[in-house]
Amino acid sequence: MFAVVDRSLYSRVAMLQNEQLDRAFRALGDGTRRAILHELAQGEARTAGELGRHFRSAQPTISKHLKVLEEAQLVKRTVAGRVHWFRLQLRGLREATSWLTRHQAFWDGAVDQLEQLLRKETRRGET
Repeated sequence: MFAVVDRSLYSRVAMLQNEQLDRAFRALGDGTRRAILHELAQGEARTAGELGRHFRSAQPTISKHLKVLEEAQLVKRTVAGRVHWFRLQLRGLREATSWLTRHQAFWDGAVDQLEQLLRKETRRGET
């Protein structure tokens, strides 16, 4: 027997994935947050204080950036006593990369078609 697909459940799951993707792109849209990710990509976990000194930003400002990155699943927080350590988490970045890859194929094809159409129109105009 075939299982019946609950369309409302599928729709809710798709919306949650879109919200996660929105958070990732929103987080990546800020230069400071991209720089934080670049710094964390060096491999070592860092505290908010260490990152704040590196970026010459106040600790509350860096903490806000880290919260956005954490909600986008781009960084993972580990708490050891009173110290919060942050490490790069690739889950959110993989989802964003996957979305971009799927859509890049479409746009590459659309651009190729446009170039062909423009060449045809140019040849018509020359005759």
